Parts: sequence; structure tokens; C-alpha cells
Amino acid sequence: MNRKCDSGLACDMDEFWVFGYGSLMWNPGFEFMERAEALVYGYRRSLCVRSFVHRGTRDNPGLVLGLDRGGACRGMAFRISPGKWDEVIDYLRARELVTNVYLERRVRLQLVGRRRVEAVAYIIDREHEQYAGALDALAAARVVNEAKGQSGPNDAYVFNTLTHLKQMGIRDHWLERVVNEVERLRAA
Repeated sequence: MNRKCDSGLACDMDEFWVFGYGSLMWNPGFEFMERAEALVYGYRRSLCVRSFVHRGTRDNPGLVLGLDRGGACRGMAFRISPGKWDEVIDYLRARELVTNVYLERRVRLQLVGRRRVEAVAYIIDREHEQYAGALDALAAARVVNEAKGQSGPNDAYVFNTLTHLKQMGIRDHWLERVVNEVERLRAA
């Protein structure tokens, strides 16, 4: 088996799983053997990453998802075939570590209705300049309502994320409150 050992993340794993909590869930961009709904405890999905390029600018940053400490998060786990480990970890690093706002970590997952596994996940680096902290729904909505970047308006990203989560049967009450606040701001 060819396994990445430079970070130690995959080299001593019998199976290689990846946890997605945002766009990775519906657009992984890599081959996988199995996909399963999963829960990670001790982390939550949050609009806690300032976007300076894709959904905002340095002068008017937007907000995108990060996996932050506290709570629990329902997402998707992907099991990668041993022959694809190197390819997938290289792809993920190119996709997720562009500005190093995320830390590549192992997390323990509970596959829904099944067993526990370890997976690679990308956790927000709270020391990074792009970390926005824990915002309440109204504060996040104000940012989301105003920001726009190279990939389009920030609100489109948030609304699209919520739509995909609902299609997958995943409720995110906090993100729903953010969307409700954006809609309320527009109506005012």
C-alpha cells in the first residue's frame, strides 16, 4: 500500500476516511469507495472563516464555513481505496490548505447507525487572521448580506449550502437562522 506518512495522518490508519461538513459533502472532487452520513463530536459547522477572495474582499470580507470547536456536526464521511490515498490527500491539501486557514487533523466519527472510524478533517485555525470567531446569527447575516467576491455574492454561497444540506436531510439550525436573518435584512 502506498500511504502518505509525511504528516502522519494516513500512514498508520487501516482505513482512510475523509470528513466533509460543507461543499465536500456534495462535491468531493475525488473517487471514494463508500460514503456514509457521520457525526463528529466536539466540533460544529460555522461561518467562521473570513473570505478575502471568493466570497468577499480584504476591505469587505465574506464568511465561509469552517469546522470550529464545540458542539457536534453532521456531515459525510468518504472511505478512500488504498490505491488512492496519496492522490486524495494531495488533492485535499491543494483544495483546503490554500491560505492555511485550516489545520489538517484526525477526528473520531460516528458513522450514523454504524461503527466509529477515524477520518481526516480540516479544522479552523483559531490563530489565523481569517478566523472570524463565533458570531451570532444576526452578525453573520449582516456580513453575508453585504459581501461579494470573485466567486459571487456571499449570500448565494450560504443559501446554496443550506439548500444542499436540506437535500441531504441534514438540519443546521444555526445556518437556518443566518438565512432567516439575511431574508429579514433584505425585507427591511
